[in-house]
Amino acid sequence: MSHNLEHTTIAALATPPGTGGLAVIRVSGPRAEELLRTLFVPAGQKKEMRERRFTYGHLVHQGQTLDECMAVLMKAPRSYTREDVAELQVHGGEQVAHQVLAALYALGAAPAAPGEFTRRAFENGRLDLSQAEAVMQLVSASGAQAARAALRQLQGGTLRFVQDAQTELIGLMAGVTAAIDYPEEIDQQEAVGQLAPALLALSERLRAACDLRGARILQEGLQVALCGKPNAGKSSLLNALLLENRAIVTDIPGTTRDTVEGSIDLDGIRVRLRDTAGIRESQDSVERLGVQRALDAINSADLRLMVLDMEQGPEAEDEAILRLIAGRDNLYLLNKSDLAPHAAYPAWLKEHEDIPENQLLTVSARSGEGLDELRRRLRAAAGQPGLNSLTLERHMRLADQAAQALARAAQAMEDDLPLDLCAVDMNEALALLGQVTGDNYSEALLDEVFSRFCVGK
Repeated sequence: MSHNLEHTTIAALATPPGTGGLAVIRVSGPRAEELLRTLFVPAGQKKEMRERRFTYGHLVHQGQTLDECMAVLMKAPRSYTREDVAELQVHGGEQVAHQVLAALYALGAAPAAPGEFTRRAFENGRLDLSQAEAVMQLVSASGAQAARAALRQLQGGTLRFVQDAQTELIGLMAGVTAAIDYPEEIDQQEAVGQLAPALLALSERLRAACDLRGARILQEGLQVALCGKPNAGKSSLLNALLLENRAIVTDIPGTTRDTVEGSIDLDGIRVRLRDTAGIRESQDSVERLGVQRALDAINSADLRLMVLDMEQGPEAEDEAILRLIAGRDNLYLLNKSDLAPHAAYPAWLKEHEDIPENQLLTVSARSGEGLDELRRRLRAAAGQPGLNSLTLERHMRLADQAAQALARAAQAMEDDLPLDLCAVDMNEALALLGQVTGDNYSEALLDEVFSRFCVGK
């Protein structure tokens, strides 16, 4: 819950805690300038600070010098929060920042809640809610594509899309209202003939902007599970893709007992790879636990890479894994191509017509054969997330609900139901779109959105 905006001045560390070159402390609220001038002593002959200009000096509290400092004052409304804001750049490390914050709190500042600076920017009208969410989206971007999508949203891409939809919907609602109020002047059938198709077109445009899978991949990355029987070469492939020895590799089957994770960036998209324990029946309780975790990873992945050992040849365990992953998004990797293939493989592959040829790829973790093509296919599997006007799951769910309401309104018109009933669904759609930008919001919604932020942002 946000503090009382009219009376509370807040302060927090705006950079990650821990050892570093600098720590930035942010102060916002009606007493920001007073607190800055109380603690900060400009160096040399300068006794006055110029607004929006960094000034060098020292922070002094109760006669004790806390640190050297660069300080800047930004007066309302020309600041991030549209309040008076002071920022202090002190030496990195937890102790210095802790002492400066303790002094600010002793002088009356309150610790900022997660996301409170951005929440104040929203509540003071500097950002709409979708732009405020874009700030956190940008900070936590998993790759360059996610960062670009967040920046478009921060620059108003989502706002413009929603406002265009709202404007069109308001125009259609005006047509419904006119048809209700002036039935003797406006032909009802003619009005419905124009309004219903327009509502359906708007509904489809909203639905087209909703790509939940793409939004999740944009934020979390493409989830990929390497699966196969023990000693098929999964860990070697993981290490080859990561270009580092993340997983232990031995000739002993069953070495991997837990999932081992790593990530790579492919053309701005984060791809998260999980090496899983070889799937087989085992009496070893630890290995059985690893197999269960492997099954969980396989079930939750966006894409499964089944690693087939071409040297050893097909076995019953391969058949069991094929059945397990059938009907999903898979790639089948014929691994160890640098070694002589087992004679049984060509016939075995012919028997499995359910494995599309375009999902087969010959690779070698040792020689590197096929790895560039594998990276290309991984990137293709991620698609092109972030190109739509909506990139957050919350926005998409609201837009989809609005689209459903508009489709209901159009269907009601075609069924010759009273237009005032159609207007109910249209009003619902308008309210749902307003929740995207924050035109309609509750304290509970704001608490939920800003609780995901880090302190200091």
